[in-house]
Amino acid sequence: MAEDKTREPHGIGADALKAFAHPLRMAMYSVLTNDGPATATMLGRALGESSGQTSYHLRQLERHGFVEDDPAHTGGRERWWRAVGFSLDDADLLQDPDTASSARAVLRSVVADRAQTMSAWVDHLDDDWQAQVATSSSILLTQDETADLITRTRAVIEEFETLAREREPGDGRYRRIRVHLDAFPLAPTPRA
Repeated sequence: MAEDKTREPHGIGADALKAFAHPLRMAMYSVLTNDGPATATMLGRALGESSGQTSYHLRQLERHGFVEDDPAHTGGRERWWRAVGFSLDDADLLQDPDTASSARAVLRSVVADRAQTMSAWVDHLDDDWQAQVATSSSILLTQDETADLITRTRAVIEEFETLAREREPGDGRYRRIRVHLDAFPLAPTPRA
């Protein structure tokens, strides 16, 4: 992703997961991730909510490390927020009865957001700024090899995130680019 972030993606625990699993919070995070920094008022307009509601939920997201003040918009009357990357890579959260439903809700939201974002990309393929490639592979790997693949791919993405932090969002040479990294075991296919 090419978001302007000062903190690296961080893992989340049970309390943060439960706080994030609220539908409006996930929707606000999605808007901040897709469209960049915004105020509570702007998020309210985008999501059909009052700025009081979005302001409250932004403070909850901040409390758990999902959003932070946007340093590009300091001073002024309104507080600007930006998304902070996180990872849901603690398998125990999916197994623990206290967090499993929240973890699944977050994962479903991530999958839905990715599908919606990719559908919007397909709808605008006539745009002069095309994505270079959309690719998918299914490969046989061990659990350790999968972890290594993820670590190495994240390192490449982080190199480009570092470059992006130094750039001005209004510069016409740059576009916000979405990068998905999904590495998961496929569900078994029944054999006839």
